[in-house]
Amino acid sequence: MIEPGGFIILSSIGLRLVGVAYSIYLLYQVKDSRFGFFTLMLGLMATRQVLTYRAGASSIDELPGLVVSVLAVLTVYYLSQYVDQETKIKETITSTNERLRTFEKAIEHAGHMIFITEPDGTITYANRAVESVTGYSRGEVIGRDPSLWKSDYHDDSFYADIWETIEAGSIWEGQIVNERKDGAEVWFDMTIAPIVDEDGAVEQYVAVDTDVTEQRERKEQITAQKERLGTLNRTNETLRDVNRNLVEADTRGEIERAVVERFAASEQYTFACLSDRNVGADVVQARDWAGIDEADMEALIEAINAAEEDPISTAARTGAVQITDCESPDAAWCGPWLEKGYRATAAIPLTYGDREYGVLCIGTDHQGAFEDIETAVFAELGETIGYAIDAVQSKEALLTDSVTEIEFQVTEPTFFPAALTGAVGGTMELTWMTPGQGDTFVQYYVVSGMDPEAVEAFVADTPEIGSVEIMTQEEETFHCRFEVLESTIARPVGEYGGDLRSIEAADGTAQVRIHLAPNADVRSVIEGLGTDHESIELLARRETDRPAPTTETARSAIEDRLTDRQREALHTAYIAGFFEWPRGHSGEEIAATMNISQSTFLQHLRAAERKLLSVLLDRDQR
Repeated sequence: MIEPGGFIILSSIGLRLVGVAYSIYLLYQVKDSRFGFFTLMLGLMATRQVLTYRAGASSIDELPGLVVSVLAVLTVYYLSQYVDQETKIKETITSTNERLRTFEKAIEHAGHMIFITEPDGTITYANRAVESVTGYSRGEVIGRDPSLWKSDYHDDSFYADIWETIEAGSIWEGQIVNERKDGAEVWFDMTIAPIVDEDGAVEQYVAVDTDVTEQRERKEQITAQKERLGTLNRTNETLRDVNRNLVEADTRGEIERAVVERFAASEQYTFACLSDRNVGADVVQARDWAGIDEADMEALIEAINAAEEDPISTAARTGAVQITDCESPDAAWCGPWLEKGYRATAAIPLTYGDREYGVLCIGTDHQGAFEDIETAVFAELGETIGYAIDAVQSKEALLTDSVTEIEFQVTEPTFFPAALTGAVGGTMELTWMTPGQGDTFVQYYVVSGMDPEAVEAFVADTPEIGSVEIMTQEEETFHCRFEVLESTIARPVGEYGGDLRSIEAADGTAQVRIHLAPNADVRSVIEGLGTDHESIELLARRETDRPAPTTETARSAIEDRLTDRQREALHTAYIAGFFEWPRGHSGEEIAATMNISQSTFLQHLRAAERKLLSVLLDRDQR
C-alpha cells in the first residue's frame, strides 16, 4: 500500500511522464523545436523524481516538485495553444502575402497605367504600363507629378475640378488627354481615388488610366461616317427633288426657280442663286436666287466682281465645279460672305454639250457641308439642269408660235457655202437638211450661176465635205446634195435648241436665219457660234410669229393642186391597198376599176404624188 508521501511523488512523476508524452506528440505534430526542449526537460525532471522516490525522500519535500510538474504540464499545454495560434497567424500572413504578391503581379502586368501619389501629387509608385503608355521610364516618373505628361488640350478649370473632387475625398472619373514623351496626344479613361486614414484624412491617391485612343478614334470614325452618310442622304434627297422638278417644269424660268428654292430649303444649305457671266462687261450677274434677300445678294455679287479670282467666274470659264472655303485668306471676295455667315460655297456650271446656261452657286454656314460630296455629283447635277434647260428651250423653239428670229452673216472660208460662192461665184440656197450617217449632215441646196464641174472640184479639195451629187439641172440652176462632215453652223444651232430656217450665200458671204425660243439667250448663241467663226455679225433680231401648219391647211394646199382625175387616182390607189406590201390590188386592176388604161392611171398617180410631196417638202409651196 502506497503511503501518502509516496502518492505525492508518484503523482508528480505521472504528471511529468504525461507532459513528456504530450510534448513528444506535439513535437511530432507541429515539429516545433520548443516541444523537444520541453520533452527533454520533463524527461530529466521525471528521472530525478524517480531517483528521489527510490532514495526514500520525504513526501513533504516533493510537494514543490508536484507543483512544478503541474506548472510544466500547463506550460506545455499553453505552449501548444500558442503554437496553434501562431500557426494560424502564419497561415493568415502567408495567405495575405500570397494575395498581395498576386495583387502586385496583377498591378505590375496590368495593361492599364496605375500610379500612386502623395497628397501633393508626387508619384511614389508606377506600374510597368507607365512606360508603354506615356513613353517615360519608371525612373523618370517616380518623384515627379502627373503634370509630366499634361497636354494643352484642357484648360486650367478642367484640372482645378479634378483636384477639388479628390481633395474632398471623392472619386473622379472621366476622360483626359495626355501627351506622350514623343509629343503624341493620347486619350484616357481615368479614375482617381483618394486613400484615407481612419480619420478620413487623405494619405495618398491612386490613379488608373486606360488608353482609349483607338476606341475614341473608331467612335469618331463611326460618327464621321454617320455624318457623311447623313450628308449624302440629304444631298441625294435634294437631288431627287430637283430632278423631279426638272421633269415637271415647262419653261426655263420654272426650272431655275425650282432649283434655287429646293437647295435653299435644304437643312444642309443656306441659299442658292443662278448667275450669268457677262462676257462683254466681264462681270457676274445674279439671275435668280432663294434663301437670301436682294440686298445681301447684291453685296455678295459685288464682292465677286471686285475680286480678280472668284469661284463663280472660274466655274463659268473652266466648266468645272468649284468647292471653296470662304475663310481662305487669299480670297478677296470672302469678306462680305463671312460677314453674312457663309463659310463654304459650291459653284456649279450648268452646261449641255458646248452650251452654258450660267452657274448655280450654293452657299452654306457649315464649313464641311461639301467635304463628303464628290465634285462629280455636282458636275452631273449641272449637266442635268443644263440638259433640262436645253430641252425646254428646244421644245419652245419648235412648238411655240412666238419665236426669236435672228439673222447673221458669216464670211469665213471654214463655212463651206461662203467658201464655195467665194471661190466659184454664183449663189446657193438651202432647201432641206437632215442628219446623215454618224455625225454627218445631208444638206440640199439650189445652186445658180455655177459650173457643176467647178462645184465637184471644190468639194474634192474641201475635207469638211464628204461628197456632192448633182440631183437635177435646169439651165444654170441645179439641185445639189452635200454630205457635210463638219457642220460648224447647223450642229451648234441644233445644240442651242435653235431651228435653222435658211442659208443664202453669194460672193463669199453667207446669211443665216434661225429661230430660237422666245426667252433664249441670243448673246450665248452668237458667242458660241463665234468660237468657230470670228467674222460672225448679227444683222437682225426680231420677235415674230411662226405659222404652224395644220392638217386642214395641208389638206387645202394639196386639194388646190390636184385635178379631179389625180385626186381619184390617189384616193382609189390608197383604199385599194396599192401602197401596201404586198399590194392589195395591182395598177392594172385599179385602172380597170376607173375604166382607164394602166398607163393613164400611173400618169395621174405620179402627178398626184409629186404635188403631194411638193407641199410637204418645198418650203416655198407651204
